Amino acid sequence: MSRRLLVTHALPYANGPLHLGHMLGYMQTDIWVRAQRMMGNEVYFVAADDAHGTPIMLAAEKAGVSPEDFIRGIRASHEADFADFHFSYDNYYTTHSQENRELASLIYTRLRDGGYIAKRSIQQLFDPDKQMFLPDRYIKGTCPKCGTPDQYGDNCENCGATYAPTDLVHPYSVVSGATPVLRDSEHYFFELGKFDVLLREWFGGKLTDGAPVANPGVVAKLKEWLDGGLKDWDISRDAPYFGFPIPDAPGKFFYVWLDAPVGYLASFKNLCDKSGLKFDEFLAPDSRTEMHHFIGKDIINFHGLFWPAMLHGAALRTPTALHVNGYLTVNGAKMSKSRGTFIQARTYLDAGLHPECLRYYFATMLSDAPVDVDLDLKAFEERVNSHLIGKWVNIASRTAGFVHKYFDGRLAPRFSAEQDELWGVLLSHYQGVPALYESGEFAEAMRRFVLMADLVNAHIAAKAPWAMAKHEAQRDELHQICSFSLAAFRLLGGLLKPVLPATVAAAEQFMAAPIADFDAACTTLHNHAIQAFEPLLARIDPKRIEAMVEASKESLGSAPEPESTPKKPIKKDSKAMTDTAAPATTQEAAIISIDDFAKLDLRVGKVLTCQFVEGSDKLLRFELDAGPLGKRQIFSGIRAAYGEPEQLIGRNVVFIANLAPRKMRFGLSEGMILSAGDGGSDLFLLDAGQGAKPGATVR
Repeated sequence: MSRRLLVTHALPYANGPLHLGHMLGYMQTDIWVRAQRMMGNEVYFVAADDAHGTPIMLAAEKAGVSPEDFIRGIRASHEADFADFHFSYDNYYTTHSQENRELASLIYTRLRDGGYIAKRSIQQLFDPDKQMFLPDRYIKGTCPKCGTPDQYGDNCENCGATYAPTDLVHPYSVVSGATPVLRDSEHYFFELGKFDVLLREWFGGKLTDGAPVANPGVVAKLKEWLDGGLKDWDISRDAPYFGFPIPDAPGKFFYVWLDAPVGYLASFKNLCDKSGLKFDEFLAPDSRTEMHHFIGKDIINFHGLFWPAMLHGAALRTPTALHVNGYLTVNGAKMSKSRGTFIQARTYLDAGLHPECLRYYFATMLSDAPVDVDLDLKAFEERVNSHLIGKWVNIASRTAGFVHKYFDGRLAPRFSAEQDELWGVLLSHYQGVPALYESGEFAEAMRRFVLMADLVNAHIAAKAPWAMAKHEAQRDELHQICSFSLAAFRLLGGLLKPVLPATVAAAEQFMAAPIADFDAACTTLHNHAIQAFEPLLARIDPKRIEAMVEASKESLGSAPEPESTPKKPIKKDSKAMTDTAAPATTQEAAIISIDDFAKLDLRVGKVLTCQFVEGSDKLLRFELDAGPLGKRQIFSGIRAAYGEPEQLIGRNVVFIANLAPRKMRFGLSEGMILSAGDGGSDLFLLDAGQGAKPGATVR
């Protein structure tokens, strides 16, 4: 029985171009959608630009245009990228729409009338020059714990301390450079804690007919947050703000994270209004339409806690499933502008690289688990050239010419007994492919593709049709071998179609046989006429990859000033270290003596446990084996760089053993683990070789 599916992916923020990190999750979504359509399901694939918030308001001001004009240009660039990477949206829209305004207001008023909205006064830092309240990330100052200057208003990237923006020493606004002042403001809160029972039922599959809502690891993480106690969620922001006004609160606006997920529904409503679909039927709590969200692991709290609770509180249906992907690294490290690995989607295309090569590479790495994916540029080149050119396209290029030269472009009326048996083997591997796509196990589907292609190529190599063509007596056998190979080539095309839609479309034209669904690819095409073969894909030239990396490096030099940079010099009494709020450079570091360095007791510690810290989105808690020093508990602010803390267990790290213990609200931190990088997600732990013993002195 055909299913009806509404599918979305995380909405790209409308303040800049798409990069390959974005494309990882978006391509995963499009592949799944295309596979569902090949399974015969009714699918509506929608998305939109996430177009509200303070960053967009400030970026538009900086560009000298209205926010509406600013987001319009960004949306055009996003849609161009998606089209060139062969995305199959039914509707791509914007969250800055009348549909979204109406739906966000509807959900809010239902939550308010249901008793789920609370109001209370809070104190917030205010920029007196810009006359605006400042989000935490728009305030910088000196860390109150370690004295490091130019730290953000919620945590120190040097020592890992978390604090309130009001705790900063010599705070300043990164918008204007002014010293912020405290002001009272009434805010609106969504009382998430009232939905504990609902969320437990949703996690347990009671609202989805027993089907899991996410990978077990994702559900376990959501339950951790649930068990730790749900806090009220601040859903309002003060003017000036680019967003939707709260209906009953003059001067207050919906926080962008409230109306952004509602944008999924707004995009679908826009599609319904254009196509005659009944939107209200979809929103009903008993709707049989499935709603699937593909998201990155950094936003599962919004989609796994707030979003289903908001929908349920507004008497609307809850999502069917969350499909969560990890982060993208390039050449084994975080994407870096200085190394040329922070690659924009358009830069990839401009280098002359085929968009579907990237889709295939990602598919070979993706599973249901939210694991990080590494784009190893050398492996990318070799895998595409080997798998797609050397294994798949090679089948057709080695055999199609003989069919046209000797058999008028028509395939044989039958296979040999040996080929019938091999065809059965190929089908046995192929039959499970739709289920693999359904479960998100793309890497296993691609493994089957390689296995099947190897079987076909081994058959061709064993029979050597190029040798048979020299002997007229072997023409019938030649005909069968080539016909079998081309039928197998088409079968493999059916497997690859969700991943390589345009390339397989060209293969369908060559074979003169469309592949409407997975079953259609299984026909043997006896006595079928084919078209002349033309190359489907070219091998990746490593020079194109080099050009892409170089272009990414060059773009750094011409990049606009970061939005967080103050637009005028810091006032002298702010005691800021620099006018631009940038971290001090290596050249500016103070000179120390060998005696100063000798004061540091650097030791090797083996990571025994590493886990998230409940209540902090910045910290990881380490327990180290420090040898003769015993065990040490250390809190480190590197969570943004290591989203899967379990991967660090067993590693040898370097830590400062004689740093005064610091009492934090999460516990006592007994040292500091050393890492390299600029902070945030650009941090890398310093490793000691596995031969180093725990507690060993670093000299």
